[in-house]
Amino acid sequence: MFFDTWSGLVRVIVVGPLAYVALILFLRISGKRTLTKLNAFDLVVTVALGSTLSSIVLTKSVALLEGVLALATLIGLQYLITWSSVRSARIRSLVKAEPTLLAHRGDLIEGAMRRQRLTRDDVLSALRSEGLDDLSQAAAVVLETDGSISVLKSLSERADGLTGVPSPVVSRPMPGSR
Repeated sequence: MFFDTWSGLVRVIVVGPLAYVALILFLRISGKRTLTKLNAFDLVVTVALGSTLSSIVLTKSVALLEGVLALATLIGLQYLITWSSVRSARIRSLVKAEPTLLAHRGDLIEGAMRRQRLTRDDVLSALRSEGLDDLSQAAAVVLETDGSISVLKSLSERADGLTGVPSPVVSRPMPGSR
């Protein structure tokens, strides 16, 4: 009920720390970018690394070296893709989504919100988390590439905070949405 065999417990005690140390070493070698949460691709890699580590530790049919090679492969692929995306706009566009402007100078952009499957309440929640109680207090609200919502309280004349965000096409709120 609590365990199958003593050898299974010993395997976890021996293989677990070794696999964990290998993962930490690979992550240190590959750099901070490997585990960032910049986009959905990064999230998938992070989950895959955790799943792989779990399989190494708990699955008897996965040998330690096979598992370590799987970790190295995932991290190597992550490194290759991120390295390539920094150097190629085409690869970057395949891997990373654009941020989406949801509100601009107090006006919701209904079409953008619909495309991103967000409601007015989602935007208002983001405002409240920034200490704002009205949409007119926000210069811009942006759905970031990692799925978080950023609220810009003011915009400079250059509006560098909106660099990379497609230009706003502000639509008037739908009747009854305010």
